[in-house]
This record gives sequence, C-alpha cells and structure tokens, in this order.
Amino acid sequence: MRIEDLNWMDVEEYLKHDDRLILITGATEQHGYLSLLTDIRIPQALADAASHATGVLVAPPLNFGCSPYFQAYPGTFSLRVSTFVAVVDDVVRSAYQAGFRRILFLNGHGGNTAAKTQLSETASSLEDVQIRWYDWWLSHSIEDVAVKHSLKPTHANWLEAFPFTIVSELPSEPKTPPYVPGILGAKQARQVYGDGSFGGPYQASDEVVNEMFAAALADILQLLKFE
Repeated sequence: MRIEDLNWMDVEEYLKHDDRLILITGATEQHGYLSLLTDIRIPQALADAASHATGVLVAPPLNFGCSPYFQAYPGTFSLRVSTFVAVVDDVVRSAYQAGFRRILFLNGHGGNTAAKTQLSETASSLEDVQIRWYDWWLSHSIEDVAVKHSLKPTHANWLEAFPFTIVSELPSEPKTPPYVPGILGAKQARQVYGDGSFGGPYQASDEVVNEMFAAALADILQLLKFE
C-alpha cells in the first residue's frame, strides 16, 4: 500500500490502527547496463512485497542520494551529504508529527549511510520513535546466497540484475574486477570502472535472483515486527 494511492484521510484512518512506515532511500546513478534507478527499484520492489504481506504503508522514495564519485557518468544525479542528511531528518520529523512511530528505512545505496548517524540523533530527540535501517545487499542473508552459489556481490553486477532493473542486453562474459588505487574522484572513477560494473558476472540465474529477493524480504518482514 503506497501513500501515492491514498488521500490524507486514508492515512489518518491507517494511523488509528498502525504507526509503521517504510521509507525508501536510494540513488539515481550509473549501474552499467542496468537502470539508473536500480538503487530505487530494488528497495521499492521489496517494500511493495512487504507491504502486500503486512499492510504497512510505503512512502514515496527519495530518488536522489549521495553519488559524487559517479558524476562523470551521464544520468547520475547526486546530492551533497549535508543535503541528503537534512532531507532524511526532515522527512522523519514530518512522519513523526503525523503520528508514525515505527519507521523502517529500506536503503538501496551505499553512499547514503551517512544518514544513519543523523538518524541516531533524530531518534534521541523524538519520544517513543523506533527507527530501523536495512541495507539489503549487506545482509547476512544475501551473503549466504552469494556464498552458496560461489558469487561475489558488488556494484552493477549479478547482485543487482533483477528483471526489473535490466534495461539493456548484458555482456555474457564476466568482467575482471579493476584495480582501485584508493578514494576516487568522478573522472578517475570513470577511468577505473569503465562501463560502471565493479566486476564479476553481469547476471545470475533466475534461481539465484529469486533466492536473493526472498531472503531480503524475509529480513524485512522480521524487521517490521519491531520486536
């Protein structure tokens, strides 16, 4: 159930019996041959599935995140860290004022993790609020799937190649992971990463993809219990 499909009176009615909310954070950035909104599409799909199973309300996603290192790739839009952190804080405080008290962030982008420090400060200043943060690709559940199938998860490779993120034909041969000399600026990152993938197979079998999605969804359903 998405907020975009409701009016304010529907939300008021929802809050009479549930104070949980799913907030999606991600990025609009290069993902090789995958959608520029890969970091939104994956947590959005997970949020929709979790909402279908639990009835928890899903807020519109924050489509822009912190991606300064990919700005030499056309189609990447990046916020300053300070801007992103402030937006996240404002959104949580707005949700709190409306009556939401249990908030789960489904994050799809590693560059957004600076917001976690701010959220700790935010939670300390708001009475009775519970905030959780889930980086789906870093979960032990996803790691278990990767180990089981002898695959290394990384940016813009098989890990993120879901049917709803693939927007062009994928190379059939794995990519040799490039040497990364340290912290990269935008121009250097494009020179190092080339097509944008960090290496390894570009795609996995349907079995692996479905297993990954189910594993992440199981994590989210557990987190939504707020036990």
